[in-house]
Amino acid sequence: MARDDPPKSGIRDAILWHLTYTLGKDPDHAQLFDWRLALSHAVRDRIVDRWMESARATRRAGAKRVYYLSMEFLIGRLLQDNIVNLQLADETQAAVEGFGLDYRALLLDEPDAALGNGGLGRLAACFMESLATIGCPAHGYGIRYEHGLFRQSFAAGRQVEAPEDWLVQPFVWQFERPEARFTLGFGGHVATHQGKPVWEPESFVQSEAFDVPVIGWPGNWANTLRLWAGRAVDPFDLSRFNAGDFTAAAEAEALARTISRVLYPQDSTEKGKRLRLTQEYFFSAASIRDILRRFEVEHGDLRLLPRKVAIQLNDTHPAIAGPELLRILHDERGLPFDEALDITRACVNYTNHTLLPEALESWGEGLFSDLLPRHLQIIERIDAADAGAHPDRRGGARDQGRVRMGELAFMLSNRVNGVSALHTGLMKTTVFADRHRLHPDRIVNQTNGVTPRRWLLGCNPRLSRLICETIGRGWIADLEQLQRLEPHVADDGWLGRFAAAKAANKADLCDWTLREHGVALAPDALFDVQIKRIHEYKRQHLNILEAIALWQAMRDDPGGGWPARVKIFAGKAAPGYVLAKQIIRLINDVAAVVNADPATNEGLQILYLPNYNVTLAERLIPAADLSEQISTAGKEASGTGNMKFALNGAPTIGTLDGANVEIRERVGAENFFLFGLTAEEAEARRLVPDHAGRAIAADPRLARAIEAIRSGTFCPDEPDRYGDIVANLTGADYFLVCSDFADYWRAQRQVDRAYADRDGWARMAARNLARSGWFSSDRAIRGYMQDIWGAQSLLGRE
Repeated sequence: MARDDPPKSGIRDAILWHLTYTLGKDPDHAQLFDWRLALSHAVRDRIVDRWMESARATRRAGAKRVYYLSMEFLIGRLLQDNIVNLQLADETQAAVEGFGLDYRALLLDEPDAALGNGGLGRLAACFMESLATIGCPAHGYGIRYEHGLFRQSFAAGRQVEAPEDWLVQPFVWQFERPEARFTLGFGGHVATHQGKPVWEPESFVQSEAFDVPVIGWPGNWANTLRLWAGRAVDPFDLSRFNAGDFTAAAEAEALARTISRVLYPQDSTEKGKRLRLTQEYFFSAASIRDILRRFEVEHGDLRLLPRKVAIQLNDTHPAIAGPELLRILHDERGLPFDEALDITRACVNYTNHTLLPEALESWGEGLFSDLLPRHLQIIERIDAADAGAHPDRRGGARDQGRVRMGELAFMLSNRVNGVSALHTGLMKTTVFADRHRLHPDRIVNQTNGVTPRRWLLGCNPRLSRLICETIGRGWIADLEQLQRLEPHVADDGWLGRFAAAKAANKADLCDWTLREHGVALAPDALFDVQIKRIHEYKRQHLNILEAIALWQAMRDDPGGGWPARVKIFAGKAAPGYVLAKQIIRLINDVAAVVNADPATNEGLQILYLPNYNVTLAERLIPAADLSEQISTAGKEASGTGNMKFALNGAPTIGTLDGANVEIRERVGAENFFLFGLTAEEAEARRLVPDHAGRAIAADPRLARAIEAIRSGTFCPDEPDRYGDIVANLTGADYFLVCSDFADYWRAQRQVDRAYADRDGWARMAARNLARSGWFSSDRAIRGYMQDIWGAQSLLGRE
């Protein structure tokens, strides 16, 4: 092969070219790793031209750009995503298999980028892909975590956290941008120069930019995800090294890199809180400077900023971006404070993701003053201006010595949106009731969505082929075309093909669990799946309580005709969240006992899969029969896992919480297993004295299941191991596990009866698929563009 430019006409030749000239490997001696990198480079080449042309088109049009700031971007593996969106899947598979390689194994060789934890980060990734699909000029901004959240394993059932090492291998998709470095200050004091406040930081860190192109379907537009890494201004002290203090010589670099090492450092200590706030300011401040740099090169007049820039804060983590923008406009660019405030508010928008007051971040003023002294002054002025404009307000951005980031984000935003109809309504009556009274037009709803390219076309090829053969390929860019499947649900032949695709996906999962985890699952059983972050409000402990009660009932009545069921759990608990980690251990302990019981283990299996990430979700969701969405009503903002399961033909068992409400409305109540208190009923139930005790007394199944936990049935070597869980359930039980248990049991037995009629179940599952098209992130992004950002698509405009 000649050393010319890499070929773009055929993927096969491009792979060989990169294998030879980029990686320096001979095909006869290349390993799977080498082939995967060569393929990645070949695919990346095909993205870059579109990426650069998209940027040029945006500049030519003078278009408004969207800037999406998020602490997480759970992008997962990108190779398959990019191949799918470039419509190269068939050609690439043929080329790879032509080299004698396993195509699926090659795709799975790519590390899963550890840039997020759960729904928040996965939503950000879906939104970036949809922005590119629609052709809306956009940049995502986040942190390039070296170790991400953590790699989870289990030891004697306990969660064990280890560093995630995804960046040990080359990350082919990134481009380093040394010209986009910014020096950011921390600490110090605020002096007065010529009558004006001037922040004089005591320490500095550089933000180093790495760009990841995000290509949309069908390969016509690409946007940029810019990830920041921390670097020292002076990375190496040669004098200290020469003096023999080798470790201290690199101390500045180590401290700077700490900022971008770990997602969500444990903040139970003051040092942890300081690092968390440092991270949030670091990526927000670098992003604001980058936004202003790009704007000033193209437009100049800062008063035009709201016409050219829309900044979206994904939760409160980047809320400091508002004061930072205001500070730069006022302190560094010289605009009057009130004008800078108006410009900031016209540019910034805020997505709220939680109704839990403790999750609406707040920081002690002492920490804020020590780390960001000028910003605290700015926030004081923002708060004073708000108090002056609204003398009857009931609360501000500062309260009892703390800075309240949710209130601050609201004050500095043009629009504040919830992520489901229920959540948005509750925002107006709970956490932001006073703000809504003062600004009745500011809160809007944009229900979440998921990208069908990854969450159906890519992860479920069998079902996708059936859909394409039935209604064509238009659904890939217009998911509501899935409605055209509805007439086919009544066709027994089509329904058989639909059921066969699900059965084959389940068989694949069984093969994988046996190969990777030594666990043999019953492929004909109901696969009952709950995969999400471990939290009390998501109620994994309600699920395992019902599993205990089911096991006990099966032992009591072995001839009861119980349908075979496999309960699958996956998810990580925050390292400092003790009760959540106890719930993980309880599930594993229960699984050990139940799975070893010869009286029931052919009818009930429990499996907790470690290290939940995007790739594991892509395995589990296509194989799931039942989607567990059982959070306490009023506590889950939206959820996106619920949408992915429905889109892949898994009916939901769930409460009227988050987007479950809208899913049930669209798929039909008869295709959804509803249980539990409503949000209003849940609030009332908490006011009932001893509500948990009353629920336990009224339900012998619940009492017996709790007693099994209390007495050490699942941990005879340490009978009181789960005393805290029992105390929580029988005491305050804030998340109403006991109050919802009886209705959850009823709904699960309804599931049993429905699954016994396999044709009826298949029709229910197929209707979930056919009626889920509205839950596309493309629809959500169009809503943001119209109702929040005032942005336009540039596709087809030139």
